[in-house]
Amino acid sequence: MEIFIIGLAIGSFLNVLIDRLPNKETITGRSHCDHCKKSLSWSDLIPVVSFVFLKGRCRYCHKKLSWQYPFVEILTGIVFLITFNFKSQITNPFEIIGYLGVTSCLIVIFFADLKYQIIPDSVQITLMIFSMSIRLSQSLLPVTLFLALRDGILVMLPILFLWWITRGRGMGFGDVKLAFNIGFLLGIRAGLLSLYFAFIVGAIVGLILIFNHKSKLNSKIAFGPFLVIGILVLIFFQKEVLVLVGNIYRF
Repeated sequence: MEIFIIGLAIGSFLNVLIDRLPNKETITGRSHCDHCKKSLSWSDLIPVVSFVFLKGRCRYCHKKLSWQYPFVEILTGIVFLITFNFKSQITNPFEIIGYLGVTSCLIVIFFADLKYQIIPDSVQITLMIFSMSIRLSQSLLPVTLFLALRDGILVMLPILFLWWITRGRGMGFGDVKLAFNIGFLLGIRAGLLSLYFAFIVGAIVGLILIFNHKSKLNSKIAFGPFLVIGILVLIFFQKEVLVLVGNIYRF
């Protein structure tokens, strides 16, 4: 329960990052209403509780607040709880902190790209730092970081190629950087499988949007959220996925 509450608090901060970083705003200023810009007091910022108590409206201008705020807070709490339970066998505190940091970065990337079609570089760098913490926790050999960099480059190459041949119209360069982070974190095999899942989910969602007339064939859809889904699948179910895909493709 404690890890869930910590997740709620972290989720409140992630909301700040999601909205401020893509717009190049400082993250140190006081929170304010999106509508009237009135600075909010501490009682307006209690995760989930304040939103419910205020009935989803600003205390000052009474306009409706975005459901993004409580949703991200609850989602972060749930993801923290799942991460902590799935990685309960980990004894190195730096590794579990690394996984919690990685999932936090992925939540920011998911919603920032979905909302603004931007993946902030600062979040990419932070993601790499947490990924480095995980890999060094697993092995302190000097070659570890070299291998992580190699894995990142190899997993990045397919996305870099797609970015190059589409001249950035198919996907943004932020996706290329995220692909590097995927390989850096997961390694070559799991990293490429993460891309595989991302493309499958992206294709399914794209077709659904087209059939429901929500999108056109030449419409640009943020790909970062699908990459995030692919990463999470491999973080939590890497062994199962490797066995399943190995049985299907006989490798």
